[in-house]
Amino acid sequence: MLSNWVNKKTMLERLFPRRAPSPKPLPQPNPQLALGALLVRVALANRQYLATEVAQIDRILSATFNLKPLDAAKLRAVCEALERHAPGTTEFAQILRDEVDYADRKALGDAMWAVAMADGRRDDREETQLLAIETALGLTDADIAQAREKALGNL
Repeated sequence: MLSNWVNKKTMLERLFPRRAPSPKPLPQPNPQLALGALLVRVALANRQYLATEVAQIDRILSATFNLKPLDAAKLRAVCEALERHAPGTTEFAQILRDEVDYADRKALGDAMWAVAMADGRRDDREETQLLAIETALGLTDADIAQAREKALGNL
């Protein structure tokens, strides 16, 4: 009797396959989401997404936007989805250039270095991604070099 029910269930599933729920639309990037997505992009540059990097991203989002830890983690989750499906680095950086003054963009560059160095190792892919982001943020060569030197000096 049970096998008969299983066969009917299988037949119904073949006739009426379940459709995956349509994904929720992603929010329009704003400075908060753009920063989070760029932080995630730096962490993913070496094809690894380590717990230390995730924790560093959460700390940065929490401190930058005065969020509780759970709210920072929720924001990071949205930023992860946005990073996967949204515009390239230059589009995210342009949002920040339009909305954030230079001194704060420079601080964002330092924060991105903190994510890249969260695992305590240098990685050429992360450094390349960082340079692209810092350049897109409009940081000067001198400020880029200073941020890099500061981050690598802490190794």
